[in-house]
Amino acid sequence: MVKVKPFAAIRPPKAIAKEVSARPYDVMNSVEARAEAGEKSLLHITKPEIDFEPIAGEHEQRTYDKAVANYKLWKERGWLARDAKECYYVYAQTMEGRTQYGIILCANTDDYATGAIKKHELTRKEKEDDRMIHVRIQNANIEPVFFAYPDNPEIDAIMFRYISHVPEYDFVADEDGFGHKLWVIDDDKDIARITEIFAGIPAFYVADGHHRTAAAARVGAEKRSQNPRHTGNEEYNYFMAVCFPDNQLKIIDYNRVVKDLNGLSGKQFFEALQKDFIVECKCDCTKDGGKCDCELPCHCTCSEPYKPSGLHNFSMYFEGVWYSLTAKPGTYNDADPIGVLDVTILSNLVFDKILNLGDLRTSNRIDFVGGIRGLGELKKRVDSGEMAVAFALYPVSMQQLINIADTGNIMPPKTTWFEPKLRSGLAIHELD
Repeated sequence: MVKVKPFAAIRPPKAIAKEVSARPYDVMNSVEARAEAGEKSLLHITKPEIDFEPIAGEHEQRTYDKAVANYKLWKERGWLARDAKECYYVYAQTMEGRTQYGIILCANTDDYATGAIKKHELTRKEKEDDRMIHVRIQNANIEPVFFAYPDNPEIDAIMFRYISHVPEYDFVADEDGFGHKLWVIDDDKDIARITEIFAGIPAFYVADGHHRTAAAARVGAEKRSQNPRHTGNEEYNYFMAVCFPDNQLKIIDYNRVVKDLNGLSGKQFFEALQKDFIVECKCDCTKDGGKCDCELPCHCTCSEPYKPSGLHNFSMYFEGVWYSLTAKPGTYNDADPIGVLDVTILSNLVFDKILNLGDLRTSNRIDFVGGIRGLGELKKRVDSGEMAVAFALYPVSMQQLINIADTGNIMPPKTTWFEPKLRSGLAIHELD
């Protein structure tokens, strides 16, 4: 079971919420952040290297110092202010006509240690260390983590009672056109009931923010060790999360581009693929039952973009042509929660067996492209000559993610892409 609590959020006044809020620190580079950052933008706190000319290194001491100074300045100017009481907050995101509703709350660091907060990815120590520095120097969770929980009708009912009223924040972000709304749950009875209901929720599932979650837990443990009068009720025992019912979330594809064919010619590459996949070119001449006369690889100039049609079907782009790859029966194990994943199938049958890429977390021959960028980004990367071949995958389902987390398994790198991303700056949690 999980333990949660309300908190007095540090957040912007209603009139400037859109100006202060920003996309998360890790979805853009420093040049992009500088272009997006207005005067009041939280990016001056989450990516303070943009305040230097030329742009400073992300891990320089002066960059960390600037983050602290800017956070203090934003509060002094009234661009961020603490709520008068501890509350929960309803947060709604709208993307392409679909809206999901979550609760902003404080999760407990002990739940991460005991496994009640379940992960599905490995973390890298250097990234944990970086996020830990940011939490430590600010003494705050500036950006939330993104959790899912088993849907609960009573929590839904409380949330929807609030969203029937005018929201505290209501704006559409200029960068991506996504809508964001926030309501404050400040009724004491509702606050107490939400806390009570979550005490019966079996687990949280980390959707996005594995490194921030691990860093928050490590900072909590660090502060605990430094406090001889530790009770377990201190604010540092908690960290900020936005928690969505699992039935509202949608995972989109997370695709791959590879720099080379491991010394193989195009013909050799396709011969190797056909041992484990049914390979079909997606050309205009194949429509309505037509047949392409080219040998593989195809050389038609009438290729149409192709998106995977279901599990175990992949899209591949090579030398100007789109292909469908369908894994042959017997090449995967549907009874294995990891082996059944399309990322595992592609990794085993192509990246390991044919291309010999090694550890995908460290290989410099592969890159990962979020599905939000579309098939056009894959085509662009290959047509530019930067990459040799691109693969698009059918998205992982929430149920697959939950099954893997519940069984204590770990997904391969870069398996899930959640969209829309949480907007930063709508709430901040200070650790004391």
